[in-house]
Amino acid sequence: MIPGKGAGIVTIMFTDIEGSTRLWEQEGDGMSRALAEHDALSRAAVEQNRGVIVKMTGDGMYAVFDDPQDALSASLNLQLALANPEATNRVSLRVRCGLHVGIVERRDDDLFGTPVNRATRIMKAAHGGQVLVSQAVVDRAGDRLPAMVTLRDLGAVRLRDLATSERVYQLVHPKLRQDFPALRSLEATPNNLPQQVTSFIGRERELAEAKAFLDTTRLLTLLGMGGLGKTRLSLQIGADMLEKFPDGVWFVDLAPIRDPLLVPSAVAQVLGVHEEPIKSLTQTLCAHIRERKLLLILDNCEHLMDACASLTDSLLRGTPDLRILATSDSDTLIWPTSML
Repeated sequence: MIPGKGAGIVTIMFTDIEGSTRLWEQEGDGMSRALAEHDALSRAAVEQNRGVIVKMTGDGMYAVFDDPQDALSASLNLQLALANPEATNRVSLRVRCGLHVGIVERRDDDLFGTPVNRATRIMKAAHGGQVLVSQAVVDRAGDRLPAMVTLRDLGAVRLRDLATSERVYQLVHPKLRQDFPALRSLEATPNNLPQQVTSFIGRERELAEAKAFLDTTRLLTLLGMGGLGKTRLSLQIGADMLEKFPDGVWFVDLAPIRDPLLVPSAVAQVLGVHEEPIKSLTQTLCAHIRERKLLLILDNCEHLMDACASLTDSLLRGTPDLRILATSDSDTLIWPTSML
């Protein structure tokens, strides 16, 4: 049973396996057995520390605790258990974990509220084998830490879809890996995405569909009347897909542009590309992007359709790892000849 009734303060714990898709491809049936062992270890870690599993999430877990000390102990026990590949059918599973404290609402054996979203984002900022906790967890736990555990202050980080940054700490234990790359925050991947002042709520179906399309197509256009939230949706798509584009997600607002000839310049300015002698600016852009894997968001294309189509045609022909997401109030798709 989920602790408490109605609204209450809990410590939320999210985990998932880093690189699980790749492991399924590599290990096949071995991954199935490893995942079963992972699930058993996860349940044991939570239940032995007075926690409750809200749900298993395929390659991870969502659990809650009344006491943050118990949540810290559970995450530590899980990481120590997973440190031995023999425990998971000799498949090395690198699990990342995020903890946060907040007031949530219980409804139909599930929990809802912004703390749940924040805990998820904290987890997604971590690397496999890393446990991250929020300032709220630190404040509530105080000095009641598991034996031999310390918390390393990693500073304030800007996390996806959160209106405010979060100060995060790494759980440190002598038997666990302690050094990791930079956190997967908005700052860690090159981008110019503006920080949103509100959380993204609703439109989960459209968000999921758009991200799925961008996995298989190189150009996606969001169409709709002005004011429907296409820009906000495009920014959320970009934030959610940062991990897939190591060379960045770049937002180009075309609303102020009136001259179609300035569309390449607007893109170049965002990417920090300068004109070169002899070459056209579009050729310079292609050369700059050619070896990069990035997502380009062209917002408000409706009054510059021909110019946007021409530019996307050139860019997609010359840059194999480029994805473009466009938004438009027009009912006309941006459909360059290279996509026909």
